[in-house]
Amino acid sequence: MSLSSQQLIEKQQRNLDNVIAAQNHLFSGFEKLVNLNIELFKSSLDDISAKTQQVSGLQDVQQAANLVNEVAKPSAEKALNYSKNVYSIFSDVQKQMAQLAEKQIADNQQQAVEVVEQFAKYAPTGSESSVALLKAGLVASSNVTDTILKASHQAAELHEANLSAATGAAFKTAEQAAEVVEKNIARARK
Repeated sequence: MSLSSQQLIEKQQRNLDNVIAAQNHLFSGFEKLVNLNIELFKSSLDDISAKTQQVSGLQDVQQAANLVNEVAKPSAEKALNYSKNVYSIFSDVQKQMAQLAEKQIADNQQQAVEVVEQFAKYAPTGSESSVALLKAGLVASSNVTDTILKASHQAAELHEANLSAATGAAFKTAEQAAEVVEKNIARARK
């Protein structure tokens, strides 16, 4: 009823492969996040340089108001895009980790089934009800696990849909705010 040394080595190798894969996914996500921040920093420096040159050339209040309007809209869009990219990175890492966890759960369930089958093969006479109880427990455990995994997938999909809707609403609000500023500037000109 015990695992052979070859089976034990194979199980340990699968576990090690999963740990290495998880580390690779986490590092890849971290690397993407660092690259995103570096790109944002470079872009911000370029924008600051360009806007500083524009400020030095301002001649009246109207030009200053136009510059403020010009600066405000891209900043809001950049912030929303940055947030969206960060969420995308974290979402991808979470999906990859969930896939690894599902694989590990499936492996563990299969191993449990094999152990129960091996137990049933060598169980003494009269222990059929115990074996049936173990098998029923495995089926129930598997059903609960499947339900939890399905619910977590649905929750992730709902969260992603809500985030997309919120991002769209935020972009629309930013555009409306920019339009209001433009209208106020146009009124001030008159």
